[in-house]
Amino acid sequence: MRRLPRARSRGFEPLIERLLLACALVSIGTTAGIILVLAVETVAFLREVPITEFLFGTEWTPLFATPRFGVLPLVAGTVLVSAIAMAVALPMGLLSAIYLSEYAPHGLRRIVKPVLEILAGVPTVVYGYFALLFVTPLLQRLIPDIAGFNALGPGIVMGIMILPLVSSLSEDAMQAVPRGLREGSYALGATRMQTSLRVVVPAAFSGITAACILAASRAIGETMIVAIAAGQQPRLTWNPLVPIETMTAYIVQVSLGDTPQGTLEYRTIFAVGMLLFLGTFLLNLASAWLRERFREEYG
Repeated sequence: MRRLPRARSRGFEPLIERLLLACALVSIGTTAGIILVLAVETVAFLREVPITEFLFGTEWTPLFATPRFGVLPLVAGTVLVSAIAMAVALPMGLLSAIYLSEYAPHGLRRIVKPVLEILAGVPTVVYGYFALLFVTPLLQRLIPDIAGFNALGPGIVMGIMILPLVSSLSEDAMQAVPRGLREGSYALGATRMQTSLRVVVPAAFSGITAACILAASRAIGETMIVAIAAGQQPRLTWNPLVPIETMTAYIVQVSLGDTPQGTLEYRTIFAVGMLLFLGTFLLNLASAWLRERFREEYG
């Protein structure tokens, strides 16, 4: 293979550096643009609606003749569906990660892990119709009082969707635990299960927690599943058997084009979007901090 002269290759380095810098600036500029748009529209919204009414109000009817702008019903719906999803994804994802890391043979792990991660590649709209047309009718046979649109069905399907995220990242964290910790545990007479649960999992706790926070952030920001199967009825309730509406589903509802741009009703999607952005941003910061701590301890 013919190599470029050293002087000529050095001539390309400044160009490559500028290209990489431009890519980084585009990413930063995109994030700044999103924050700027959300902030400007949110400030315009809060000039007409008191922030206390927005954050602590219990009725959300901005499109009605007598509008109410209390965002708590949307927050409650988002937290409810996300909590159901995490209740499904965390135990299943953590147990599958323990099996893949500590029990599965290397050949089987190379097959099972990619197959499990295929779930992450399924379009979310497919998950939404799966929740509406399969999971909800199945739940209605088990729970006759459940409504056709509810929080339980989308929450379960969302948990299945984020399960590969929990499993894959947790398994990577466990694989990064030094082999010497396992060998020391076995030398003291511990069984494989005791080593897995009392040595490996605590040692990988930072990475596992970061995986769980990322999965929670993914669940909070999910749109299509809840827009299709949750019902789009904002109500302040913790009952998973009734229709609810999440923040992302409301943004989809108003963004369909029926609400005139520039109106107070239209600006509600930016206020809700800013609240959603701040929530997921804080979760991502927590996850990044935990990952960095994990690298410092076991890197």
